[in-house]
Amino acid sequence: MATKGMGTNEKLLWSVICGRSNEEIELLKKVYFKKYNKDLSILVASELSGVLKKLHLACLQGMEETYDPTYHNESKAVEDADEFYAAGEGKWGTGEAALFDIICKAPPKYLQMIDDAYVAKRNHNLERALEKELSGKGKKAAIFHLNMKLNPYKTAAEHIKSTCAGIGTDELGLSCAILRYQHILPRVMVEHVNISSKTVEDRVVSETSGYYRKLLVQMIKVAWPDAS
Repeated sequence: MATKGMGTNEKLLWSVICGRSNEEIELLKKVYFKKYNKDLSILVASELSGVLKKLHLACLQGMEETYDPTYHNESKAVEDADEFYAAGEGKWGTGEAALFDIICKAPPKYLQMIDDAYVAKRNHNLERALEKELSGKGKKAAIFHLNMKLNPYKTAAEHIKSTCAGIGTDELGLSCAILRYQHILPRVMVEHVNISSKTVEDRVVSETSGYYRKLLVQMIKVAWPDAS
């Protein structure tokens, strides 16, 4: 639905594809092909361009490595942090493909080690580096992917909040978010209270109405029966 009709809903697309495990990506591609008889990577390549295209295609490769403490050690983290700098802040012109290769391949625990190594040398983290090197929707998508690996519960909570920001509610975005985060929704709900002083259910009740509201509330209760 993110690519249906006039134009591509890029925010919805990156919220669905970015920050997923290899298993989730593989399942997403299989289900998409079964339903639409189309290759999801080919569709994304045809709908996006530039930085967004590079990031989404990297995510769809399902390249995240399995964490191995004998391989993913502090020495390698420093090496990868240096490579990240060389492809970004240390380069005239940004090597987006190299940046995305690092943040897509690194398992969450190891990505945190890279982030720590980057802070130790550069006095700011990977998110700040991406903010400086990228722009527009590409920057937002890359930071979303990074933070879904480093701090998934807070990132998911912020995403749910963002679907209700401004004039009108992004109902499709809100529905997709609550559905995607079902398996972690209790912890996301705790973070949502921390950042907005209201529960996800309170937000849904205040932003939606009718049967749609009842459906979303029921989805929340399924994930966390004791939420109310």
